[in-house]
Amino acid sequence: MVNKEKNTQLSHIDKQNQPTMVDVGDKAPSMRTAHAQASVWLPAPVREAIAGDEIRGPKGPVFQTAIIAGTMAAKRTHELIPFCHPLALAGCRIEISLEGEHALIQCRVRVTDRTGVEMEALTGATVAALTIYDMCKALSHDLTISEVRLVSKTGGKTDVTTGRPGART
Repeated sequence: MVNKEKNTQLSHIDKQNQPTMVDVGDKAPSMRTAHAQASVWLPAPVREAIAGDEIRGPKGPVFQTAIIAGTMAAKRTHELIPFCHPLALAGCRIEISLEGEHALIQCRVRVTDRTGVEMEALTGATVAALTIYDMCKALSHDLTISEVRLVSKTGGKTDVTTGRPGART
């Protein structure tokens, strides 16, 4: 399988076209960071439950719980995504802000290791979004999770910036 954008072999497919975990044993550990975001559209019944900067739903404080769930998920990404390496995260910070009718989730992860933390940041943001959905579905099933994406990463072979944080395109 060839990635036409860079014309390189996919990293998790070996020369025999079989799925494989990347061997990072020869790489030197370095500081790596990743920032991912997700957006959750909040329908009117959910927005009506907002008090200040938090939703007090039937299951408790929604955003506080989503931050904890997202952090736990980022730490356990290797258990969910088959070829992710287990990483001892140095830091994981999740912030949730209200942007009009949306809850915007920012997940920033940091590690010193031989491989990046993009998947950990994406998993943290996604699970935080899923937690908001789960906790608010008693108010409405019309919530929509969208725009889960990597915003930036540093360390490793290349640094990447995919767009400005908070952008909803």
